[in-house]
Amino acid sequence: MSRIDYENKSKVLISVKGHPYDRNAFAELFENIDDISYTLVEQPASQAFFSPALAKDYNVHVLYDMPGLDFTTQPPSLIDPPEQFVSDFERLLEIGHGFLFLHHAIASWPTWPEYAEIVGGRFLYVPDELRGRLHMDSGYRHDVSYIATTHSWGSLTDELPSSFEVTDELYLYEVFEEDVIPLISGSYPPISENFYSAAHAGVGQMYSNADWLHPQGSNYLAWAKSYKNSPIVYIQMGDGPSAYQNPAFQKILYNAIAWLGSPEAIAWAKSRNQP
Repeated sequence: MSRIDYENKSKVLISVKGHPYDRNAFAELFENIDDISYTLVEQPASQAFFSPALAKDYNVHVLYDMPGLDFTTQPPSLIDPPEQFVSDFERLLEIGHGFLFLHHAIASWPTWPEYAEIVGGRFLYVPDELRGRLHMDSGYRHDVSYIATTHSWGSLTDELPSSFEVTDELYLYEVFEEDVIPLISGSYPPISENFYSAAHAGVGQMYSNADWLHPQGSNYLAWAKSYKNSPIVYIQMGDGPSAYQNPAFQKILYNAIAWLGSPEAIAWAKSRNQP
């Protein structure tokens, strides 16, 4: 969108960079949503917009970024988040703000334990400790065709079909199932034989699961939760154009933005944060 929409009351800040993606096709997703105005900012500049003073101009932050990993080394080096960014993010969560995490954003900031708690899970590029226990690196597989099932939950799943076909990248990752409200699950079995090791890929062995015996994982592909006073949605779908062009993905994306930016979502999160 070349023009600046000053009148639209639904303003979305989108943070990107850190993982390859089709920039034009991704931006077109938001161009086609008439009742939002979006601003797309790359990492690390987007970190400034987590300051409560700047974030107040936006209803929702959409994270489609993957900071905290340096892929110029093998295996990738893990980078700590800046202290000011962490402080700003935590303050924003306390105030109450809508956050939508998409696809690879679940792998961000691997050295910051609270980040996984905010999102509701973690994709691990290297074996690491999570909630006091060592976990194997996560798995990935591109261009998987599967059936997604919708778990009805308020306006987040309005007008979504009960089931629909998807072709997209899938993850074998860690999901804190006990802490999230499932919105979508997938039919593809989350077992190690069906995925490739992220740690192997990090040392140049793409598409390998040799000697990688990851435990069976979760089939949750989208969920809602709260953290402090903020509503959170994570959607695992969204690797590229095959997902971007899927009407069901477009619908859950729209529903999530509309709900997260609403007073009702903030009130819901705050009610869950009461002692």
